[in-house]
Order: sequence, then C-alpha cells, then structure tokens
Amino acid sequence: MAPPKRGKFKADTSASPQPTVASNFPACLRLISPSTVAITIHAKPGSKVATITDLSEEAVGVQIDAPAKDGEANAALLEYISSVLGVKRRQVSIRSGSKSRDKVVLVEEASLQSVFDALTKACSCH
Repeated sequence: MAPPKRGKFKADTSASPQPTVASNFPACLRLISPSTVAITIHAKPGSKVATITDLSEEAVGVQIDAPAKDGEANAALLEYISSVLGVKRRQVSIRSGSKSRDKVVLVEEASLQSVFDALTKACSCH
C-alpha cells in the first residue's frame, strides 16, 4: 500500500483515542499535557522586526529580527514567543526543528486558550 500523500491528509481517528480538541483552535496548536502546549511555527529569520505574520491550520508564521546563524534566530524566537505569551523565558523551548524554519515550540504551564488568545492578539494578519 502506498504511503499517504503529504498535505491535507485526514487520519482515521476512530482507531486511536486522541484528546478531544475544540474546533475553534487551529491544528498548529496542540495540547501535549494538561499544562503544556505545542505550537507549530514557520520561522522567517532576518526580518527588520519580530512579528507574527500568520495564524493558520498548518503553522504560526513568525518573523524574527535575528540572522539564522549560530542559534541567534532560535534564541530570538524563544524570547519573542515568551514575551507575546506573557510567560517566563524558561517555560518556552524548541522541541524539534532547531535547524529548520519549521519548528515545534513547547510552552509549559500554559493553557491552549491563553496561547491562542495571545497569538491572535499579537498577529498582524487581523
């Protein structure tokens, strides 16, 4: 059997139990544990200012005001995300994608609703 195509693939969730997530949250925000939220981010380093440009099902678009070398953009991204969400810097970490533009960032001690509200408020796309 051929592997599923990339893109808008809808998995059959009846076979594996998954936590029920309210439909008003985009798929780029996931609750990992009762107090940890994973955010899928598409980073755009080298911008003039740090800003959230897009909040879609696939990822949160974030422009970073640091170059993508020696981990500067990653450090700036974590600093910016912590300031947008109003959490301490130690609560934010990169789970995967540290050498890629597409990253998964974990926010500890946060709720899905508070993360969504803060990202929506900071998004320049609205």
